[in-house]
Formats: sequence, structure tokens, C-alpha cells
Amino acid sequence: MPVGKVTYFFSKIGVAIVELTGTLKVGDEILVEGKATQLRQKVESMEIEHQKVSVAEAGKSVGLKLTDRAREEDIVFVVS
Repeated sequence: MPVGKVTYFFSKIGVAIVELTGTLKVGDEILVEGKATQLRQKVESMEIEHQKVSVAEAGKSVGLKLTDRAREEDIVFVVS
């Protein structure tokens, strides 16, 4: 089930900005998919405007630390 879309990726720090369309929690396993992206990992930390959060709802933009590169327009899924 898609929960968001990558709108920006900071390559130097490995952080993706994700515009959420669903709820995302620390501890969720996510899949980031796109034309050149295939990344699966657990959400270790999440921030909204430099404040750590454990849950983020639809409509929010969150910063996610990723283990690999993501690209704008990549889709973020929660793996159940």
C-alpha cells in the first residue's frame, strides 16, 4: 500500500523528503520503488521540521534517513 512519494533527496546526508498520503510509523518496514530505485528497509527515525516524531499522518512531509539513494517521484510503500 503506497504511503507517500519522495519529493527531494539530500545525497550528502542520505535523507529523503517524503510527502505522505498515508500513516507512517517508526519501526515500519518500507519499500522505495522507482525507475532506478529498489530499496527495502526499516524506518529507524523520522523528522518533521527537524523534530523527531514516531508517527506521521497523511498530508505531512517527513525526512527519512535511507540506507541508499532515492530519487524524486519514487513511491514509498509500507510492507505488511
